[in-house]
Amino acid sequence: MIVVKTEYELQIMRECGHIMVELLNLLADMVKPGVRTCELDHFAEEFILSKGCKPAFKGYRGYPATLCVSVDNEVIHGIPSDRKLHEGEIVSIDVGIFYRGYYTDAARTYRVGKVDTKRNKLIQVTHEALQRAIKVAIPGKRLGDISREIYNYVRSQGFDVVREFTGHGVGKFLHEDPMIPNYVPYKWQNLKLQRHMTLAIEPMVVAGKPNVYVKDDNWTVVTKDNEPAAHFEDTVVVNNHPEVLTADSLIDSPP
Repeated sequence: MIVVKTEYELQIMRECGHIMVELLNLLADMVKPGVRTCELDHFAEEFILSKGCKPAFKGYRGYPATLCVSVDNEVIHGIPSDRKLHEGEIVSIDVGIFYRGYYTDAARTYRVGKVDTKRNKLIQVTHEALQRAIKVAIPGKRLGDISREIYNYVRSQGFDVVREFTGHGVGKFLHEDPMIPNYVPYKWQNLKLQRHMTLAIEPMVVAGKPNVYVKDDNWTVVTKDNEPAAHFEDTVVVNNHPEVLTADSLIDSPP
């Protein structure tokens, strides 16, 4: 079922989005060679709780952490651990926050120190794909317009998108209808966007082939060819001028 939000609901989600933005900016400063992914997770959990919120992911379908921290060839759902970040890697951080009955969801991919040309372009292209998709999140457009914008741009830049995982609606539940794949065609493609739908749009882009598998931990999704992946996500309100609840001037450009 497609859920359109009231102004009251949107205001709560805006407040949640402001907390998300503050957290993402702090996490961006922490991403450095030598940092353990569990350190990022512990910081995020303490921060979220200090704001009177709850981590959306922890315990969700048995997930054991606050963040998903996916390094280099890990696409999504990487479980934080004692693993240290190394110079030249890229790391995707996905976080959900639950506040006053509503969720927001966002992800960023960061450089760990200096990275090579391929990884740098991968981050830029994935970020740009999200920005292009957000611009078409307006009433009267079709859901497929979002997917097509992501897919066509990513492919034009020599990269590809993961098929098995999608964006989604978000609000009272972490995952609501509709699903938002990063490719077309699919069953939702002709759905007409309505004002005040709230969407978690999230291109998941790979430098090589789009084939992926899930590791033995039953969560971490990895590219089969070991090529790097990037992931950007924002919670967006469909409107004549789409409203991004999880972005501000500090993170509108690639980190």
